[in-house]
Amino acid sequence: MADTFGDKEPLMTQQIFKPKLRLASLLLLCCVTSSATAQTIESPLSALGIEPFEFEEPDMQTMGGRLFWGDVYFFHEWKIQQNVFTKHFRLLNGNDVRKASGTYGECLDTLLEIRKQQKLEPMKGKAVILVHGIIRSSKSFDKMRKRLVKEGYQVFGFNYPSTRVPITDASKYLERVLTTFEGVEEIDFVVHSMGGLVVRCYLMNCEKPDPRIKRMVMLGVPNQGAGIADKVQNWPLFKMLYGPAGQQLVTDSEGLISKLPVPEFEFGIVAGARGTEKGFNPLIPGDDDGTVELEHTKLPGAADFMTVSALHSFLMGHPDVINSTMRFLEEGRFRADLPAQPIPAKQEAQESQPATE
Repeated sequence: MADTFGDKEPLMTQQIFKPKLRLASLLLLCCVTSSATAQTIESPLSALGIEPFEFEEPDMQTMGGRLFWGDVYFFHEWKIQQNVFTKHFRLLNGNDVRKASGTYGECLDTLLEIRKQQKLEPMKGKAVILVHGIIRSSKSFDKMRKRLVKEGYQVFGFNYPSTRVPITDASKYLERVLTTFEGVEEIDFVVHSMGGLVVRCYLMNCEKPDPRIKRMVMLGVPNQGAGIADKVQNWPLFKMLYGPAGQQLVTDSEGLISKLPVPEFEFGIVAGARGTEKGFNPLIPGDDDGTVELEHTKLPGAADFMTVSALHSFLMGHPDVINSTMRFLEEGRFRADLPAQPIPAKQEAQESQPATE
C-alpha cells in the first residue's frame, strides 16, 4: 500500500492529537511523496483525468494514464484505456501518444486499421503483467520492466484508477483486459502492494480464472491487511487521497481482504523488513517495510517466501528483488543457493501439528 477531511470537523480545528497519530500522518505523507518521485506531476487538467482537446486531437502526447484511467485492451505495445470520470476511451501507442478517442468501438476500429497498415503479427508466447499498488502506476515498475524485457519477456504494465474505485471494481478492469490476450499461451503476474489484492479479487469474482496463469510474485502485498490503514482509516486526508480502496486495506476480519481466495496457481512472496523487532515503522507491531507488517504479507500456500531490507515503495526496484523475481518466474523459487521456503496451506499446517490427548 504506497499506497482523507472527512469527519465533520476540519483537521485545523481539532485540538488534540495523539503523538503516535501525528507520526502516522507524517509517515503516510512520506509514502505518498516517495510514490510521487517515481511519477511525473500531472497538470491541473490531468488531475481531473481530462486532457486538452481530448476528442479533437488524435495525435497528442499523454501521460499514459496514471490515477484516472483503466486499461481494458492490450495488443503488443498498444492499449485502450477508459476514463473513470467521463467513461470515454482512448487508444495509446507504446509512447503514450493518443491515436484515437471516443467510444470503445471507435478506438478498436482504429487499432484494427493500424494492425493492417503496419502488418502487426498476432501476440503469442509468454506474457508478464505488472500490477501496481494504490496511488501508483505501472511506471513504478520501470526497473523491473527493463530487466524483464532484457530477459525476453513480453511485458504489459496494467494501469487502473486505484484511488477512485473499490478493489472489486479494479479487478473488473483486470478481468476485461485478460480477455484481450489473444494468442498468448502463458501469463505470469508481478504485483506490488494492493496490486496483489486486485489479482486475488479477480480470482474471487470471475466465473473461471484464466487457465493460462502460471505464476505470480507478490511484493509487499498486505495479504492480511495493513495495520497503518487501521490507524488512519477515518482521517479525512486519507479518505481523500486513497479513496474507497484505501478503506478496504484495513485488518478487518469481516472485510474484503479476509474473503479473498488463495491463488491455485504457483505464487511466491517477497516482503520488506528491517530485520529487527520494531522494524522501520514504530507504529506497526513487529518487523515491517514501513507500511505493511512482515507477518501480514504472508499467505498460506505460497511456494516460496523471502525478505529484503527495503522500504515498501522501493521493493520493485531493489536489485535482489528483481533477481529473485526472474528466478521465481523461471524456476518457482527465489534463491539459487537455498531451497524454497514455502508457507504451508492452512490444511497442511493443521495436519502437521501434533495431536493432543
